[in-house]
Amino acid sequence: MDAIAVSRKTSTRWTPKQVLSLFELPFMDLLYQAQEVHRTHHDPHQIQLSSLLSIKTGGCPEDCKYCPQSAQNNTDVERERLLALQEVQKAAQNAKDSGATRFCMGAAWRGPKDHHLEDVIEMVKMVKSMGLEACVTLGMLKEGQAEKLKEAGLDYYNHNLDTSPEFYGQIITTRTYQDRLDTLERVRHAGIKVCCGGIVGLGESRAQRAGLLSQLANLNPPPESVPINQLVKVAGTPLAEVEDIDEFEFIRTIAVARIIMPTSHVRLSAGRESMSDGTQALCFLAGANSIFYGEELLTTANPKVEADKHLLNRLNLIPRT
Repeated sequence: MDAIAVSRKTSTRWTPKQVLSLFELPFMDLLYQAQEVHRTHHDPHQIQLSSLLSIKTGGCPEDCKYCPQSAQNNTDVERERLLALQEVQKAAQNAKDSGATRFCMGAAWRGPKDHHLEDVIEMVKMVKSMGLEACVTLGMLKEGQAEKLKEAGLDYYNHNLDTSPEFYGQIITTRTYQDRLDTLERVRHAGIKVCCGGIVGLGESRAQRAGLLSQLANLNPPPESVPINQLVKVAGTPLAEVEDIDEFEFIRTIAVARIIMPTSHVRLSAGRESMSDGTQALCFLAGANSIFYGEELLTTANPKVEADKHLLNRLNLIPRT
């Protein structure tokens, strides 16, 4: 398939084979196309900053093989109660003071019970009252729950597909791919923006990475926010010893995501702590225009705020206000 023709593709459907053909372009050609698409749809000098807080840590009943919060994995993460509203408010204020414009709250649940949802709704209202965008990730939603979150003012709901349908069963068995798609449909139906991405470096093949991205691009419409996570290997999880993904393959993943989801914000998410400044710069060149900002992502490390400010300044990247 002609490289330039691929970059101009207007079809609403992307097959895994078509996405794989992008992955297989020469690296420089791929980055050129991604940057061209990026500049068409976004300010290439602007970065959106999101901060993420774990409001309920540990004890999740799911068996996700990458996750230190799974009760089925032997990690050092302890089960904790839902944070108090005042604790969340303090964290949100710190995020805002550091320059974040979106505050994301994550809870290690299979799905929220109704009484937990009421507590989260109060957190959403508080975050919105501070002038921040609000996002939550609470697991699977039941009928009617998304509507309650929308009424509270929620801007984004995060629910990742994690990987391709073909590889999914090797990573998670306690919920199906369709379960995830059903939650995303409830979020869309309620009028909440979708934050949905995946994890690379789980041991999947390039073709399976292409399968994940085609699934994301074929959501109708594609997610407004697409977090691309590099696996953070945690001792005690089944994937603690998986082979590292090549850094240029990760950058390719960012570039392909930008080409096939041109209007989405592509977020450089987990795994930045182990990335060099050069790798991150190439990710921004490839079309990443959002980062998780703050020194912890749920239970894993993230670059220091001052280090991120320094990097963005060196690259002449300006936080979105």
